[in-house]
Amino acid sequence: MSAPGLIRRNLRDRRLQLLAAALALVALTFVARPLPLTRNGVEILAVLDITGSMNVRDYVGPDGKPQSRLDTAKAALRELVTALPCGSRVALALFTERRPFLLFTPIEVCADFGPLDGALSALDWRMAWEGDSRISAGLFRSVEMAAGLSTDLVFITDGHEAPPLPSTGGPTFDGKPGAVRGLIVGAGAYALSPIPRYNDRGRETGFYGSGDVQQENRFGPPPADAESREGYNPRNAPFGAAAASGTEHLSSVREPYLKTLAQATGLTYAHLDGPSGLGKALTGAATPRPLPGSLDLRPVFGGIALALILAVFAAPLFGAGRFVPVKKV
Repeated sequence: MSAPGLIRRNLRDRRLQLLAAALALVALTFVARPLPLTRNGVEILAVLDITGSMNVRDYVGPDGKPQSRLDTAKAALRELVTALPCGSRVALALFTERRPFLLFTPIEVCADFGPLDGALSALDWRMAWEGDSRISAGLFRSVEMAAGLSTDLVFITDGHEAPPLPSTGGPTFDGKPGAVRGLIVGAGAYALSPIPRYNDRGRETGFYGSGDVQQENRFGPPPADAESREGYNPRNAPFGAAAASGTEHLSSVREPYLKTLAQATGLTYAHLDGPSGLGKALTGAATPRPLPGSLDLRPVFGGIALALILAVFAAPLFGAGRFVPVKKV
């Protein structure tokens, strides 16, 4: 066979064609530049309610056992952080009594994922410094804190005020509604559940009873129905003579109340159905923040080149031979 014929035959060899394509792809890995692109990230302040009612176990954990609202909220935040694109930043704060406490300012979710994940895992109700839970006051201060950090807000709570709000209602929001964007996330089931009770060593001893908690806020003026109560006296018993009764020793997500707070502050309300779904709600409520990035195609070129080389050496194992077409005489 002449040299030109041999060359033509080799050029028709599929193995040579695959090796040539692999060589071209390898060459591209040395000259190809990353493609610039822009994607949207977020910068949020996550504030987590760690008051006593967040210990209510009205969720179901991954193992099928009852799970507390606090643990479910922690799992939801961890899943949210994992799903955020690199370049997004998250700050973390705790809420109890009437004010949030900032644990750290916004950090990047990829470069600082280890410390961020560790902080979320370590959150515990025992970190609370007071037993009261004044949700509206804590929310309004969280909005101020988010504004100072130039972030959006994710405020997770069950909305259970302790002590209950007076008949005149809670404090009013003095800020500008909508100036800070974000979510109020309602944690808990809609049905009432008992609140676990702990001793001074942090060990669970049962549940709160009706006589263990304040059932009515008797500070300020009495409610409109006070005159119809037994033993009412405008001076000595403006709330009536009987002890207050109610269900404040039980807890459920106070969704209508939280929706009212969301309307007052310009935030968006979302119910926490479980560890997942928080990211979708945040996407619609948070401020999109463009993040410069790039798409590096060199690993793709290298991977395809490796696959072609493996195909060349694996072909004889499957009886593919030289892939040279046989010409019939």
